[in-house]
Order: sequence, then structure tokens, then C-alpha cells
Amino acid sequence: MGGKLNLDKLDLQIIHEMMEDAGISYADLGKKLFVSGGTIHVRIKKLQEMGIVKGTRLNVDLKLLGYDITAFVGIYLEKSSLYDQVAEDLTKIPEIIRINYTTGNYSMFLEVVARDINQLRYVLHDQLQKIKGIERTETLISLAESLNRNVRVAG
Repeated sequence: MGGKLNLDKLDLQIIHEMMEDAGISYADLGKKLFVSGGTIHVRIKKLQEMGIVKGTRLNVDLKLLGYDITAFVGIYLEKSSLYDQVAEDLTKIPEIIRINYTTGNYSMFLEVVARDINQLRYVLHDQLQKIKGIERTETLISLAESLNRNVRVAG
């Protein structure tokens, strides 16, 4: 895939470094990679235009902000052809932070973050169950997250 997208070693190094610390300045990253900050800026812009870099995100400890529940929800659809419409409806629920189209038992797999069990119950009962096309759901509550990292990009 890297050759198809015409990425070179510097592009991959930039991606790797920015995945480790998206807050690093272009000047500091340039010094680290022995190029100018302007070169980093041009390369990041190119990676954004290619759709490889999709902005930057702040990594927040949600538990410290009072979001104590993380749950994973497997969704069984009435028909797989309903995926796009159901996904569109699910994106309107702010507690859902990730939606995946999957193989296996579930048609879709969601990650949900809630302040407490009452908010989770509201999402599951009052919001998810009202979406047309969802046959049933299965919920798994996370007790702890042991690992959350980016894939290491070769460079």
C-alpha cells in the first residue's frame, strides 16, 4: 500500500512521530528528522490531502472527567443491507464513539462511553432499541483497559 500511495521514508517517519506526539511543533519534528519545519509542513499537508492524516486528536482520560462506563455493543441487524442507514442513525448518539462493520456473530460492533450505568441504560434501551433495522444487541461492559496504542508504522 505504501508504494501505491507514493510514500517515502520521511513520510512514514513523520507519521510515526506524529502518532507518538501530535503536539510536537513542525520545527521540533524537523530537527528530530534532520529536515526543515517547512518540509514537515508541506509533507503533513500532502498526507492530509491524500486522506492519510485526518486531523489531530487530544487523548483525554475520560474517567477523570467522570465517564466511568465503557461498553462494547454487538448489534444484530435484521438485514445486512440496512448497515448504512443504521450506522447513520447511530452516529447521532453522542455516547457512541466507535462503529465497526464486522464479520462473525455481529453485523456491527460499537464502543459506548457513559458517565454511569443509568446513562448506559438510556443509550441501550431508549436510543439503540428504537433504531429501525436493529434486531437485537449484546452488551459487554469493560472492567479495565490494559492497552490502547497506535499501530507502529514502518519507516
